[in-house]
Amino acid sequence: MNPVFPLLALRAFTEVAKHQSIKLAAESMGVTSGAVSQQIRLIEERFNVQLFIRSRIKMELTDAGQQIFPTLLIAFEQIENAMHTLAQVNIHKSVRISTMPSFAASWLIPRLGNFKQLYPEIEIHIDASSHLINLQRDNIDVAIRHGLGDYPNLVSEPLMAPVLLPVASPALLKPNQPILKPEDCLQYPLLQDSDRADWSLWLNAHDVITDDRAEQGSAFGDDYLLMKAAIAGQGIALIPQEYALDEIAEGKLVKVLDLPWPTQFAYYLVTLPHNQRKEVRYFMQWILSEAEKMQI
Repeated sequence: MNPVFPLLALRAFTEVAKHQSIKLAAESMGVTSGAVSQQIRLIEERFNVQLFIRSRIKMELTDAGQQIFPTLLIAFEQIENAMHTLAQVNIHKSVRISTMPSFAASWLIPRLGNFKQLYPEIEIHIDASSHLINLQRDNIDVAIRHGLGDYPNLVSEPLMAPVLLPVASPALLKPNQPILKPEDCLQYPLLQDSDRADWSLWLNAHDVITDDRAEQGSAFGDDYLLMKAAIAGQGIALIPQEYALDEIAEGKLVKVLDLPWPTQFAYYLVTLPHNQRKEVRYFMQWILSEAEKMQI
C-alpha cells in the first residue's frame, strides 16, 4: 500500500459526507467540484471500496463510508482547532470581521470611528464579501450575516432586524395578477439588493419554497437606487421601512402585502464557540450597543 497519507482525499471525503454534496464540499474547501470528485475516486481506488451512493439529490454514505466518517469528522475538527490556536499566537489586538459589502458600506464602516475612540489599540480588519466562509479556515473572528439565524456548530446572536417593505409602483401591478400572499410576488420582476439575498430570505421566512426567480432581476448596491427603480415600475423591491414611508404617502409606491415582519429575518453576529479573546468580546459588546441605539 502507498505509504503516503492521503490527507487531502480524506478531507474531501469528510466534507462531502458532511454536506451530502460535492458542490457544497468544493465551496467549503475552496476548490472545484471536479477536484473533489477526483480525490474521492483516488481514495476509493486506493482502498478498493465504494464510499458513496450517488443520486441526483444527494451523496449518501455506504456502510464503509459510515464506518469511517465519525472518526474523520472529529479528527479534522481537532486539526482545525489546532490551526486556529496557532493563528491566534501572533495576532496582536486585532479583530477580523466578515460581512456583506452593502452592510459594511452603509452601516458598519461609518460607525467604526466610535469603536476606535473607545479602543484605539485594537485593529479592525474587514472582509467585505457575500461568499460562503469557514470561520476557522479563513481566520475570521466575527461574521455579520443577514439570514434566519440557522448556523450549525456556531454561536449566533441577533444584532438587528431592519423592517423591509415589499413595494412597487402602482402602475406595475395588474388586476389579473393580484398579490395576496408572499409567493405571488414571484409573478412579477423582482429588484434585488447587491447580494441577491433579501428576496430568498424574506420568502423563506414566510415558508415559501423558492426557485431561481427569487434571485433574478436587476441588482442595486444602494437602497436609494433600488427605491428609484421600483418607482420607475421596473419591479417589486424590498425597501427599508424608513425609506419607503414617504414615497408610499405620496402615492409613488404601494405596499404590495401587509404582513407581520418575520422576526427571525435579521442580521446576526456569528462566532466560533471557543473564540473568547477579549478583543472579540469588546467588539461584540460595542456593536450590540450601536444596534440598540437604533431601536431607542
